Amino acid sequence: MAPAVELRGVAKEFAARGRHVVAVESIDLAVAHNEFAAILGPSGCGKSTLLNMVAGFERPTRGQVLVEGEPVQAPHPGRAVVFQEAALFPWYTVLDNIAFGPRTRGTPAAQYRPRIDTLLDVMGLRGFERHYPAELSGGMKQRVGLARVLIMEPAVLLMDEPFGSLDAQTRSVMQELLLTVWERRQQTVLFITHDIEEALLLADTVSVMTARPGRIKTRIAVDLPRPRSLEVTTSPRFNDLKRRLLALVREDTFNPGADHAPRAR
Repeated sequence: MAPAVELRGVAKEFAARGRHVVAVESIDLAVAHNEFAAILGPSGCGKSTLLNMVAGFERPTRGQVLVEGEPVQAPHPGRAVVFQEAALFPWYTVLDNIAFGPRTRGTPAAQYRPRIDTLLDVMGLRGFERHYPAELSGGMKQRVGLARVLIMEPAVLLMDEPFGSLDAQTRSVMQELLLTVWERRQQTVLFITHDIEEALLLADTVSVMTARPGRIKTRIAVDLPRPRSLEVTTSPRFNDLKRRLLALVREDTFNPGADHAPRAR
């Protein structure tokens, strides 16, 4: 069976202000079905560029991006993206924002309404159905944004630092909520973050990227038991993995010219 997501020798180059910029180079990555895969690296290393190519928003300069063994040519509803900002329709209520996708597809309400009811409970949105985005906190908006994506039941969920703009307490709540949702649905997730603890708490594997041009420096398996909660962040094994990842990230943060040859797991 083909991987859920696969990148083969992927490179992406841009022309910016008369300059030639290589964002990512020689990216090889395979994400298994139902795997929660995190991409970690210093700011500007090309993490979001990588995700945008998987989403179909951008095309690689070289190499192949494959989903379910098929080349990615354009955006597709089977690959849903959650951004740092929820980007809700301000004129729609919570209920109407969540229902937007199924309605646009012409799905009968009798089919999607039970899924909305489930999501309202799972995402802690019960009682807020008639609220508008302007009446919600940042964390509540992200819950609605995530519910709006999940209602479409995508095969691959792409998340670009979705909790990066939230305060620490709200971020922790959203991380635990995402863990609960993923453990119920077991779908393939590609999660972009610069936060080491977040990557270890959520993911099955963490791929560490070098400074630009971004390459995959190493990929480690997160051998922490599931189901997980925030308590795992105090375990000795979690802190061992954290120290290892911190050392890898610091190499490029403070020495961007370091050897970028990929390393074994």
